[in-house]
Amino acid sequence: MTATLEAPTVHTEPKPVEKAPKKGRLGKAFRSSAAILLFLALWELAPQFLLDEGTRTFLPPLSEDLVALWELILNGQLADHLLASLGRSAAGFVIAVGVSVPLGLLIAWYRPLAEFLNPLLELARNTAALALLPVFTLLLGIGEVSKIALIVYACVWPVLLNTIAGVNTVDPLLVKAARSLGLSSPSLFRKVILPSAVPTIFTGIRMAAAYSILILIAAEMVGAKAGLGYLINNSQVNFQIQQMYAAIITVSVLGLAINAGFVALERRFSTWRVKEKA
Repeated sequence: MTATLEAPTVHTEPKPVEKAPKKGRLGKAFRSSAAILLFLALWELAPQFLLDEGTRTFLPPLSEDLVALWELILNGQLADHLLASLGRSAAGFVIAVGVSVPLGLLIAWYRPLAEFLNPLLELARNTAALALLPVFTLLLGIGEVSKIALIVYACVWPVLLNTIAGVNTVDPLLVKAARSLGLSSPSLFRKVILPSAVPTIFTGIRMAAAYSILILIAAEMVGAKAGLGYLINNSQVNFQIQQMYAAIITVSVLGLAINAGFVALERRFSTWRVKEKA
């Protein structure tokens, strides 16, 4: 009798456990994409039914912009401008990360140096990069060097400040426990401080990656002959409105792709942490 009573409970329990995560994932995917789908629907329908002909000229439906985007892809223009922008942003971003992470670790590790440099860092971080665009142009010209230098300046601060914050916010109990085990200062830094600071450092790197695109687009509108910023500005000047929006869509998709890539990279280097929402 006991065997026949226990059998139903064994067979019926796994079914709801398997279905619940799928429903949860579908619901989460719908909630996260609903706002975007609504925005795209408004972009397509509002110019056709809610705007007058004059306004529609400056805000064409999404379908027309996507057609222009497809034409840019087919004739190769988009690839040329995209590669030009990626080359500049990648160069500035890599230089900024290569300088900022070691410098941030050094500043955070040596408190006297941090106290000495903190006022200067606060002044520099609150000076907008685009406000210095004329300075970089005057000193370095309108070529590639000034654009890359401006990207470096914009990307340095989020990486540097987040690196300093990551080291400073390490749990003091971990440090005390490591020292009680006899770890030397280099071993403590390598095995405790740096792993604990990695998530905060990657937050700064993700911010810098976004800044490298945003600042680049503005810089390419001045004195550039290729790049997404140049494409946007040139299309606007020549009244190629659909092409202008196609370039803007490309910038948005590029930003999303870069952010997703760095989120995956952050998870790869922070596998010991409980996964959080990106």
